[in-house]
Amino acid sequence: MAAVAQPDVSAWRPRIPGVVEVFHAHFTEYAYPMHVHDAWTLLIVDDGAVRYELDRHEHGTPHDTVTLLPPHVPHNGSPATPHGFRKRVLYLDASHLGDELIGPAVDGPDLRDPVLRLRVGQLHGALSRAGDELEAESRLALVGERLRDHLRRRSAGADRTHRPDPVLARSLRELLDEHLADGLALADAGRVLHAHPAHLVRAFSTAYGLPPHQYLTSRRVGRARRLLLDGRSPGEVAAATGFCDQAHLTRHFKKLVGVTPGRYRLSAR
Repeated sequence: MAAVAQPDVSAWRPRIPGVVEVFHAHFTEYAYPMHVHDAWTLLIVDDGAVRYELDRHEHGTPHDTVTLLPPHVPHNGSPATPHGFRKRVLYLDASHLGDELIGPAVDGPDLRDPVLRLRVGQLHGALSRAGDELEAESRLALVGERLRDHLRRRSAGADRTHRPDPVLARSLRELLDEHLADGLALADAGRVLHAHPAHLVRAFSTAYGLPPHQYLTSRRVGRARRLLLDGRSPGEVAAATGFCDQAHLTRHFKKLVGVTPGRYRLSAR
């Protein structure tokens, strides 16, 4: 008799406001019984497919679909292919999606939106990397905004218009510059500037052509270059420029400069 493949799972609670849990899993035969969550379930399937019932209606999750299951509504889940499924899940609290959106989510939990699918995958990537909390916050803000647009459009029948806001963008840039070393949570920036995090990201990206987290990282790398040329070690530079450790600095430095901080330092004349 062939051995039954054991589930492969990982779960953690990131330091990102609104994310209750991140859950990655590969199941071959396991089937979820009917159950409920007290949080929103944002699900993407990377391999295989899931078959589930929500509110007594059957649904499925092919690769190009983002599935959003509302809180407090019973659902189950089982493999829809012989080799099971591999999924990535975010559990979100009501700070990103309110209870008024539960009804529209029940009516259509599976969203065929390639842009949203890409953004959710990018969000998982950011959540998996230590030191990239601002990037994760920024990506989560845009994911939440797009989810709300989908759900509200069903009842309102209209799309939202995003207008440029250069004054807000400049204020956020100045705030990021002030917190280059110690960092800034997007939620804190929103409270200081009296703006929703998603609007902050949208305004900044429209004005400067890149999201806030990329701006902050590029500024930190620029400062790191100067300190390395002053003869300081990569470990010292990482601590002085807001990176969580030397590996975090190395990853971003090599991406933006093309070489590691150590090699860059040795090249100085």
